[in-house]
Amino acid sequence: MADDTHHDSLKPATRLVHAGRDPKRFDGFVNTPVVRGSTVLSASYDDLIHHRGRYSYGRRGNPTTEGLGEALGALEGGDGVALTPSGLSAVSLALISVLGAGDHLLMVDTAYRPTRAVCDSVLRRLGVETTYYDPLIGEGIAGLFRDNTKAVFLESPGSQSFEMQDVPAITAAAAARGILTLIDNTWATPFFFRPHAVGVDISIQAGTKYIGGHADLNLGTISAVGPAWKKVHATHGTLGITVSPDDAALGARGLRTLGVRLAHHQQAALEMARWLAGRPEVSRVLHPALPSDPGHAIWKRDFTGASGLFSLILKPVPEAAVAAFFDALRLFGMGYSWGGYESLAIPFDCAAYRTATRWQAEGPAVRLHIGLEDLIDLKADLDQAFAHMSERAAA
Repeated sequence: MADDTHHDSLKPATRLVHAGRDPKRFDGFVNTPVVRGSTVLSASYDDLIHHRGRYSYGRRGNPTTEGLGEALGALEGGDGVALTPSGLSAVSLALISVLGAGDHLLMVDTAYRPTRAVCDSVLRRLGVETTYYDPLIGEGIAGLFRDNTKAVFLESPGSQSFEMQDVPAITAAAAARGILTLIDNTWATPFFFRPHAVGVDISIQAGTKYIGGHADLNLGTISAVGPAWKKVHATHGTLGITVSPDDAALGARGLRTLGVRLAHHQQAALEMARWLAGRPEVSRVLHPALPSDPGHAIWKRDFTGASGLFSLILKPVPEAAVAAFFDALRLFGMGYSWGGYESLAIPFDCAAYRTATRWQAEGPAVRLHIGLEDLIDLKADLDQAFAHMSERAAA
């Protein structure tokens, strides 16, 4: 089988399996080999001088990184994909690629907290001004544009609090003014939401999460179109950003099973969200795929699925009771990541890192990632943790 399939005509699940592979090139092996190397030799002086080789230097790419980039590109539908060592480095590189001194950036107020740190430190030091905006602003974003506004950054749903943005309305308003749009699409991945199809110029993922899928990888991906791709590609090369071939191979391996893993994450998380919504300890569940969620209509219109990450707001209890809940968990780990096979839980409070909006929760907030375990066991784990919480609250 040669990698000459017209991927645009194939369903996403089929693209995940076939894109970025060429077994004939590697003696029939279905997986692209892990190529470790820096030096690439040329066959002749003429080839060296005129850069006729497929590869020039290990930092600029090799068959392993190229295969992952091509596979991701078939899923994203952009003009090219750049790989970085982490999701945050992908965010940083994308922003630096399109912004410079004197420029103005509109950043969604519900962005991943480390993304805010990049804006408030690195970009500020480089002379870029950032204005945070309400994620629900929609086409009203046009009222925030300035003559020097060069980019709008989105994240839908919002980090931790899961607000849904009207991405097509925002991209249309930005495009009318020649302003580039970027989005952190880690939650849905391009399997469930394709940003370029609704006008986004740069689509970013923390491949650490669902692309890797096994909690053993740090990886960032940037897909871009048109002039935005030229800027990302140039900055990526100039700064010498590279991903190890071993990490690229792990990313490619994870990508092949992304569809079946997401199907399970989606089904399990939705069932868990419904179960939690009926619990007496829970005030409300923040999950855009639930019909009761304020962002459900946008999610249903723009997305084809949901992942395993969502949040819930508990009814008011003392902090000691919240601690008892977390300390009692046996299957849910406490850790700052998600997207792997394992279920996770963390407490959070957005109040300190929201400036354009106000985070008002009636009780403690919890973010859950529903992994690949049996739901019966996960529900039992939460049930006994809630019992510990209630016992401590009553003490």
